[in-house]
Amino acid sequence: MTATTPDTLSTSAGPDGDSPLHAPVDLKIPRSLKERLIERLFGAFAMVSILTAAGIVIVLFGESILFFQQVSFGQFFGDTQWTPLFAEPHFGIWPLLSGTLLTTLIAISVALPLGLFAAIYLSEFASPRVRKIAKPALELLAGIPTVVYGYFALSFVTPAIQSFIPGISGANALAAGLVMGLMITPIIASLSEDAIYAVPRSLREGASALGGTKVRTIFRVVLPAAASGITASVILGLSRAIGETMIVAIAAGMEPNLTLDPREPVQTMTAFIVQVSLGDTPAGSLGFQTIFAVGLMLFLTTLVFNVISFRLRSRLNRGGHA
Repeated sequence: MTATTPDTLSTSAGPDGDSPLHAPVDLKIPRSLKERLIERLFGAFAMVSILTAAGIVIVLFGESILFFQQVSFGQFFGDTQWTPLFAEPHFGIWPLLSGTLLTTLIAISVALPLGLFAAIYLSEFASPRVRKIAKPALELLAGIPTVVYGYFALSFVTPAIQSFIPGISGANALAAGLVMGLMITPIIASLSEDAIYAVPRSLREGASALGGTKVRTIFRVVLPAAASGITASVILGLSRAIGETMIVAIAAGMEPNLTLDPREPVQTMTAFIVQVSLGDTPAGSLGFQTIFAVGLMLFLTTLVFNVISFRLRSRLNRGGHA
C-alpha cells in the first residue's frame, strides 16, 4: 500500500486546506450590471402606468368618436337638456357639467378652510404627542367607503338641513357637497401639514426675531413658503371631488338639472355613468356610448385641473417658495 506523502497533500490542497475541486466560486454580479437591471425594472413599472393611462385614453377617444359621429358638437355643447335615454333624446352636457361643478365647489368650500386650519394646528400648535395621535385619526376619514358617506348624507345631513331650510328637496346638491367636503378634508389637511412642517425652522425664527407674532409669522412667512404644497393638495382634493361617484349618486339625486341652486337635486357626470352602466341600456347603442362621451369630458375636466396645478407649482417654485 502506498503512503501519502506530505508533498502530495500540499499539492492537492488549496490555501485553506480545501480541495481545489470544492473551492468556492465567486458568482457576484458586477455592480454596473445590477444598476442596469434595477433601472430596467423601475422603467418597466413606470411603463405599466403609462400604458394603462394610454389604454384608457384610447378607449375613451375611440368610443367617443362613434358617439360624435351620430351627435354633433353643436348638440353636445349647445343644448341645455340631457335626456339621452328618453323617447325624444337631448344630448346637452351642461346639466351634468353644472351639477359636477356645483357639488365640487361646495365640497372645496368646506374642505379648504377645515383642512388648512387643521394642518396649521397640527404643524404649528399641537404638541408632538397630540400630533402623533390626531394626524392618523384625521387620515382615517379617507379610508371610510364613499357609499357610507353617501348614506350618511342621505339619512343624517339632509334631514338636518331640512330642519334649517324648509322645503329643500330630499336629494340635493348641498348635502352631497357638504359630505364630499368632509371626505376630501383629510387629503388637504395631510398634504398641507406635510408642506407646512417642511418649511425650515430658520424662517420662523427669523420672523420672530424681527418682532413678528406667531400668528403673523404663520400667515406672512410659513404659508407663503408652503404655498406650492398647499396648492397641490387643493387641486388633488378638487380632482377627487370631481371624480366622486357614490355620494352624489345617493345624496344629490339623479335629475340632470341645469341649475346653480344647491337646494335642488342635480346629476353629476359620474352619477350618470353609474346610472347607465347599471341599467338595461344595450351595449353598442347610442345611449350606451354616451357614457364614453361623458367619461371623456370628465377626463378632460380633471386634466385641466392637473395642468393648472402643475403651472401654479412651477410658478411658485420659480418664485423661490418651498
